Amino acid sequence: MLKNTQVLHPWHGVETGKNAPEFVNAVIEIPQGSRMKYEIDKPSGLLKLDRVIYSSFHYPANYGFIPQTYGDDKDPLDILVISSMSIQPLCIVETKVIGVMQMLDGGEGDDKIIAVAANDPSINYYENIEELPKHFFSELRHFFEEYKTLENKTVKVEEFGNKAMALDIINKAIEAYKNL
Repeated sequence: MLKNTQVLHPWHGVETGKNAPEFVNAVIEIPQGSRMKYEIDKPSGLLKLDRVIYSSFHYPANYGFIPQTYGDDKDPLDILVISSMSIQPLCIVETKVIGVMQMLDGGEGDDKIIAVAANDPSINYYENIEELPKHFFSELRHFFEEYKTLENKTVKVEEFGNKAMALDIINKAIEAYKNL
């Protein structure tokens, strides 16, 4: 029988990252290529299935959140982690921030930080979002603007921002979490 144990909550118990905001930890919720929309259950910290995506779309990158942050959407700050492989849900991944995708989901701001897996030599040489292939942006925009269409929900990708913009958003989200 376990006594006096503490359960680590992924949002509150994992560090943002020793070198934040340039390098941050990401807690993966959804692996690249999945149609399953998982998210952290805020009270328990367990991973729960929110839904299976209503369309035939698959997540174009590993998707998760930055721990100990609080975004404009009242959730931890979202992060898209580019890697050469799909990453297991609830895995903590050290990432290098390279940019941000700013979007509106149901009319509310919902920033997605874009980062590369710091320990993946296939992609960790990217330093800035401008270095990514143009088609990557088209795929991201298409996925996020269309994947909720069959649910009669609207998402609008506004712009892709550079690394400086992303670092500013992360700093604000870290401060918002501390003030929460």
